[in-house]
Amino acid sequence: MSERTSGLKGQPLDRRRFVKTAAVVGGAAALPDAFGAGVSLAADATKTLVVASPATPQGLDIEFDVSLGSIDVLGALYEYMLGYEKIPDPQNPEVMREDTSVRPDKKNGLALRGRLAEDWEISPDGLKATFKLREGVVSNWGNPFSAKDVKWTWDRKFNLKGQGIFQTAVLGLKTPDQIKIEGPNAISFNLEKPSPILLKQQCNLANPIYDHAKCSEVGGTDDPWATKFLQNESAGFGPYRLQQIVRGQQAVFTARPDYWDQKPYFDTVIMREVPTSASRLSLLTGGAVDIAQFLQPREYESLKNAPAATYDAVRASYMIWLELNTKMPPFDNVKVRKAMNLAIPRQEIIRTIYYGLADPLTAPMPYIYPMADQSFFTYGYNLDAAKAMLAEAGFPDGFKTTVSYNAGDPTQEPIALLYQTSLRQIGVDVQLEKLPAGVFYENVTKRQKPVIFYLDSPWTPDPGYSTFLYFHQKSYVNYSNYANDEVDRLIEAGLATLDDPVRIETYKKVQQILMDEAPWGFIAYPKYTVARKKDLKGMTYYVSNNLRFQDFRRG
Repeated sequence: MSERTSGLKGQPLDRRRFVKTAAVVGGAAALPDAFGAGVSLAADATKTLVVASPATPQGLDIEFDVSLGSIDVLGALYEYMLGYEKIPDPQNPEVMREDTSVRPDKKNGLALRGRLAEDWEISPDGLKATFKLREGVVSNWGNPFSAKDVKWTWDRKFNLKGQGIFQTAVLGLKTPDQIKIEGPNAISFNLEKPSPILLKQQCNLANPIYDHAKCSEVGGTDDPWATKFLQNESAGFGPYRLQQIVRGQQAVFTARPDYWDQKPYFDTVIMREVPTSASRLSLLTGGAVDIAQFLQPREYESLKNAPAATYDAVRASYMIWLELNTKMPPFDNVKVRKAMNLAIPRQEIIRTIYYGLADPLTAPMPYIYPMADQSFFTYGYNLDAAKAMLAEAGFPDGFKTTVSYNAGDPTQEPIALLYQTSLRQIGVDVQLEKLPAGVFYENVTKRQKPVIFYLDSPWTPDPGYSTFLYFHQKSYVNYSNYANDEVDRLIEAGLATLDDPVRIETYKKVQQILMDEAPWGFIAYPKYTVARKKDLKGMTYYVSNNLRFQDFRRG
């Protein structure tokens, strides 16, 4: 798709025409009244947010789908038990962000605010958390919110065995019986050991609360957890409802007049699929869209002097690294893994590929998270040291290997090429394997490649959650096949105490071991960057790296 579309040949695609094509895609009956006959599109445009995205949501069920388009709509369709307080970003005060820091002055040491849960109490021994639920809340289907919705939501995780397996395991929850209804508007989580992340998990994007009445109605006995329904619809308590979805073209959302909290500024949100970043950029600078997602780093540079568009870039939980397969020779040798790290030209990568929109990856978890420790990073670019390390490992003449990367990520190929050149200088002969986006993640999860790129972020801002996710032997995301019993023990110990000073020392040791044993090739912390119209305000950063439409307004 370019600045002009095949359906409108010869006509520049301005905002009026771009928005109007949304009505054509699904028919007037499928869209809000704003697109009906006789209504001024120019007037409606002020209350319509148009987002140019690489893809429409492929699925709406977080249990099975965490694709980019899908996570960007979760926070609009669903509501959560708790949320973090918001603070201005230290580097970009126009952007707000979650306050995820340790706050001794706040309840339970966290800057949390009630959402679906009005209040909460943790027992003195840390084994029971009781939540008082908000009354007067209804779902997008008109069903009242109650403790049954929370209970059903967590029961679903146990029964479906999707990503919810990790969400329950990291809390130490072993059976659904540990989550108990204490009354119509109260629910408790009952643990065998204290969990320092129990409250944080109530904010995690992966843990929305479902309308159990609607899900039970549509699922019946054949589909008791409503997996078919939730793939294409929503049943939640968030500020928007899904009006229409045509995969490969667009999704349309409308603000709910019966939402319990402040009504969003935008009545309608249109997420249009625009596969190429150059086309998304052109639509933004031409005024046809309000937000252009996931541009290439060099394209953000072009907005610095744009008259009506700009971009926000903030430090984020994103990390990009190389999975060094610790079960596959020669990467079962820690000295080889260290040599691979010493040969990564991070500064050149950040300067020439990210155009400064990244920082070096210097810890095994996001540097913006509490208790992250960057002091154990010892892998500054040093080819002489890398070659010496290879000799110590028994490879004085180097070796041959393959580095696999995602063809769908425009930064990975140029990074791979720079790395290939660097490794050649220490005797490592690398064949680059370009994997189509459609099969890339399948190859990651099979854990059969010697070296493969990975970009991800842990959605709970905690060292225990982060290190369990990527390095514990029982984690489904431990794609480097890393195995260290002491690290597992320390991670588990830190997840079973509420004592922050003890946790700091525990995870300091975890990070020291991980950085020394180098199961990753540490590359960069890419910044979360959003291109937008200059008159669009309200950008807020979440550690789940997703938009929430309700944050935005015209300025």
